[in-house]
Amino acid sequence: EAHGLFYPPDPASRMDCSLGGNIATNAGGPRCLKYGVTRDYVLGLEVVLADGKLLQLGGRTHKNKTGFDLHRIFVGSEGLLGIVTQATLKCLPLPPYRAALSVGIDSTTTAASILGRVFKAGFLPSALEIADRFTLEAATKRTGSKMFHGCQAHLILELDGQPASVRSDLRALKKLIGEFRPKFIHQGLGNEGCEAIWRIRREFSYALRDTGLTKLNEDIVVPRGRLVALFQFAEKLQKKYHIPVACFGHAGDGNIHVNVMIDRTCRDQEVRGEAMLDALFSKIIQWQGSITGEHGIGLAKKPWFDQAVGGEAYQLHRTLKKALDPKGILNPGKFVT
Repeated sequence: EAHGLFYPPDPASRMDCSLGGNIATNAGGPRCLKYGVTRDYVLGLEVVLADGKLLQLGGRTHKNKTGFDLHRIFVGSEGLLGIVTQATLKCLPLPPYRAALSVGIDSTTTAASILGRVFKAGFLPSALEIADRFTLEAATKRTGSKMFHGCQAHLILELDGQPASVRSDLRALKKLIGEFRPKFIHQGLGNEGCEAIWRIRREFSYALRDTGLTKLNEDIVVPRGRLVALFQFAEKLQKKYHIPVACFGHAGDGNIHVNVMIDRTCRDQEVRGEAMLDALFSKIIQWQGSITGEHGIGLAKKPWFDQAVGGEAYQLHRTLKKALDPKGILNPGKFVT
C-alpha cells in the first residue's frame, strides 16, 4: 500500500495467516464479493512435486493461454498435489477512498431483502456482511457496546473507489436502506472510519468462543436467493436439536459461517451436533451450494466430500492425486487418497 498497490484477498485471520496457506486453501474474505479470491491473484507458481521435480507454472502476465491453466490446479489443493515454494501475485491500484455503513436491522429476512435491493439498484459493494442475533448478543457481551440493543441482524456494506463516486453512492445507499426502517445506520468515512466499523466485526468469532461453547464452524455457500431460507433452516435446526446456531459472514456472495454451538460437558451434544451438520450439508447440496467456501475440506469435512462433488468428480480427484502423488506422501489421509 505504501507503493499505491492493493492485494484484495483479506481473510479474517490476515494478521496470523501466511500467503502460502492462503494459496493452499484459496482464501477469500469480505472483499471477494467485488474482487474475487486468492486464485484470481495468482499469476504464477513454483511447485515441488512428490517426486522432487520442480515446476514453473504460469508466469508474470495477466493473460496466458499456452496449454492448460496448470498453476490454478494447485491453488486450493490443500497441499495434496504439490508444495508451493514461490508465487507471483497480481496487485491492483489502491482505491483512493473507502466508506462503510453499519446497519442494525429487526430481522435476517429484512437484511436479506436489503441485500437484494442493493444489487438490483446496480451497486457492487466491495464487501457486504451479515450477522444474526446470537452473534450480536455474544459480541455485545465481549465488547460492552450497546449498539446492537434491539437488533436481530446486522449488515456492513463497504464501498471503495474515487472519493466523489463513493460519497455519492453512500448517500444513495443510505436512502435505499432507510426505506426498510433500520434500527440505526452508522457511517464510517476513510480508512479510520471504516476500520472502526470493521473492528467489531472482527470480534465476532472471538465473541462466540467467549460463550464457553464449542463452535462447529462451517463455511457453507448458498446462492444469494437462498439466504432467507438458510437462516430459516438454521432456526429449525436449533429448535429440533436444542443447540444454538450462530450465523454470520459474507452475505454478498452467499458464504455464511454457520456455527453449531455445542456444550462438550453434555455427552450427547456432540452426537446431536454431528446430526445437525449432516442435515445442514444435505440441505446445502440440495440447494446446489457448496459445503465449504474458504476453509477447505481437510479432515473435518472429509465424510461429506464424496456426496458434495458426486461420484465421477470424486474419481477425477483421485486420478489427479495418483498421477501427481502416486505414493500418497503429500498431506496424507485427507479428503483424497
